Amino acid sequence: MKEFYANLYSPEGPSPKQVRIRGHLIRIDADNLNDFLETPVVLAEGESLPAYSRYCRMPTDTREIEAARCIPGRGFILNAEGHLRKILRKYLTTLAQVWSVLSYSNLSPTSHTLDLTVDRARLIFGLVTQLDMNVRALISGQITSMAQSNS
Repeated sequence: MKEFYANLYSPEGPSPKQVRIRGHLIRIDADNLNDFLETPVVLAEGESLPAYSRYCRMPTDTREIEAARCIPGRGFILNAEGHLRKILRKYLTTLAQVWSVLSYSNLSPTSHTLDLTVDRARLIFGLVTQLDMNVRALISGQITSMAQSNS
C-alpha cells in the first residue's frame, strides 16, 4: 500500500487517476474501477445520479438517520455550538454496526472506528436502506482523498 500511495500521480488535473506499481500502470478512476468490480451504475429513467448521490446532495435529516439506524433514545451527539458531530458506534443497531465495519475496512478506510461522523452515518444509512450507489466513484474518491492528505 505504501508503494501504491507513494507512486500515485495525476497526469491531468488535481486528483490522481493512475499509479505505476512494479512497471504496471493501474488506473483508479471510477470507470476503470467499475470495469474491474463489474458493477454497472443503473439509473432510473430521467435521472443523472444514483439514489445515494441524490441523497447526499440533500440536507441531512438526522431524525431519519437516527430512527433507521440507532437504538431507541440514542442518536447524534452535538458539539458545543449545537452542530452535529458524531454517533457513537455503540448507539447503532446491529445491522448498522455490521455495515459500519464493512465501510471502515473496504469502502472508506479509517483508523478511527469508535464513532460515526455525519458523512459516515449517511453512508451507513444509504447501505442499510439499500439506496443505489456508485461504489466505484466512492472508492475512487476515497483513494484520491487519501493520496492528497498530508498524513
